[in-house]
Amino acid sequence: MTLDTQKLARLGLFTALASILGYIESLLPIFPGIPGIKLGLANLAVLFLLLRYTWKEAAVVSAARILIIGFLFGNLFGIIYSFAGAALSLCAMTLLQKKTGLSPVMLSILGGVFHNIGQLIAAMVVVESLSLIYYAPALLTAGVITGTAVGIVTAEVARRI
Repeated sequence: MTLDTQKLARLGLFTALASILGYIESLLPIFPGIPGIKLGLANLAVLFLLLRYTWKEAAVVSAARILIIGFLFGNLFGIIYSFAGAALSLCAMTLLQKKTGLSPVMLSILGGVFHNIGQLIAAMVVVESLSLIYYAPALLTAGVITGTAVGIVTAEVARRI
């Protein structure tokens, strides 16, 4: 196998893993009553790729899993919100990783917070109302909590692999 073939196969496996974790997450009503709050299980694969490879591989897997999960189990608005959150989150994590060398847990916390900020901005644009800002405290708190959990698990997986 050539290096490109191995890389493509690896990215396919990570896309499948992220999609499966995203599907499992769609079955879990974690925070009923507050739209947009999820565990972020699929971000385990994306954060791992960011730690071990580059932001490009992480972006490809993130985009692929958003489309797969969105078309199979969601809707167009879910895809829009997910892309907005994932793009802002990945940009923030990439910049902060390069500039500060933060731990995987801190990167994941910031990723979770920025993901929720991106989704909130997209939702305010879609509904043309700034009143959704009232969700910010709940979303930011959830981003810290879920980011911590995802970061701990990802750091442990990265340490063992």
